[in-house]
Amino acid sequence: MCIQHVQLSWTVMLLLLPGVCSQWRVEYEQQQICALKGSSVLVPCSFYYPSRMKVQSVKWGHGDHIYLGPFMYDSESNNTSPRYQYVGDALHNCSLKIQEVEQSDAGKHAFRFTAGRAGGPVDGYTGSAGSRLEVADLTITVEGTDGDETPKEGDAVKLTCSNQCDVNGLSSFTWWKDGQLVHEGPVLHLSNISYTDSGNYSCSPNAQRRPTSEVIAIDVEYGPKNIWVSVRPSTDVDAGGSFGLVCSSTAKPAVEDYTWFKRGDSEVIVGNGPELNVVDVHLQDGGQYICRVTNKHGRLNSSVVTIKVKAYWPTFTRDALIIAAVATLTVTVTILFITRRCCKRKTRAPRIIRETERVEDAENAIYLPVFANVQSEAEGSTTEIVYAALDFNQKKSNMQQQADIEEDEDDDGVIYSTVLKKPAYMKQK
Repeated sequence: MCIQHVQLSWTVMLLLLPGVCSQWRVEYEQQQICALKGSSVLVPCSFYYPSRMKVQSVKWGHGDHIYLGPFMYDSESNNTSPRYQYVGDALHNCSLKIQEVEQSDAGKHAFRFTAGRAGGPVDGYTGSAGSRLEVADLTITVEGTDGDETPKEGDAVKLTCSNQCDVNGLSSFTWWKDGQLVHEGPVLHLSNISYTDSGNYSCSPNAQRRPTSEVIAIDVEYGPKNIWVSVRPSTDVDAGGSFGLVCSSTAKPAVEDYTWFKRGDSEVIVGNGPELNVVDVHLQDGGQYICRVTNKHGRLNSSVVTIKVKAYWPTFTRDALIIAAVATLTVTVTILFITRRCCKRKTRAPRIIRETERVEDAENAIYLPVFANVQSEAEGSTTEIVYAALDFNQKKSNMQQQADIEEDEDDDGVIYSTVLKKPAYMKQK
């Protein structure tokens, strides 16, 4: 049946009328259409109906919903997805544009329309043949120089982007790495690759400025790099203490073996594993240490780490020395203090002795009157007598004299007075 009417009577009538079917038809320019996922595709078509009729509605159906819906596009509905755009008209062009094609868009797409005369019944027609849409993904093939799926540093890798819909290979492509444009063309060559070339690669048609293909992860393997050794607590260690060395490195695959060497006349293995811990350190534990890391792509030595071990006194001996030093200092200060006090007392004693001696010397002195001048009694003046004392004691020793001089210097500003008693003959007058 080529015509469907709203009413069964009209359907029977149209089937009986000659030439009616040739007036109602839909023509599809492409029975098979291939579109890339994520791209936009046009489904061109034309439709025809009897003259003097006016088109009332246009619809596009998909799969099993080409007659009764729900329709992917319906001019009488507001629920149509914006991905589907009717680019035809209400006369004879019924083309449909599908944007951002998805896998769910694959299958048959058919056009249906309704038309009628003014004031008359409305007839509907569906071009059941439709156009079949095939949705394809861009494919990426990876080739290495040695055929290994996992490339390593120094290898060459070839990435090829292909479009299953482009049987003639005329498509142009753009390459992306981690979302950034890196190359234009169907083939991307990565020669002498390094670990910096690792990333997620994808491609897209030039018309689309974003990745649309599958993502290919390139993970470049490499030998150990960036090796370093950390020391705790420091490279200067007290004997009897402890220290630790930690070795780190970047590698892909990860480091499989850590070996520690101590350098002397020859290199001696002193440990394995990423950490080397030494406790109860002795003087012979000092020296140069090296870490060697290895994976399947190579090995690498660290720079030399020099450990210096400082000798120490045992705790008891050290404490005893400290106590002895403090005691010695205390005794020394005490002795100096006592000695200074004694010296001061000795320097004061000669004063008393000299005072006594002066009194004794005065008792042994002989006083002689010396008349400086004689005046007449008429003047009634008293004769002035000057007494001179002569000391007949034994001369003081040089040492005593020196002591007296020092005493005199110490007693600056002090005046010593000797009170002498007059002899008896001086009292008689």
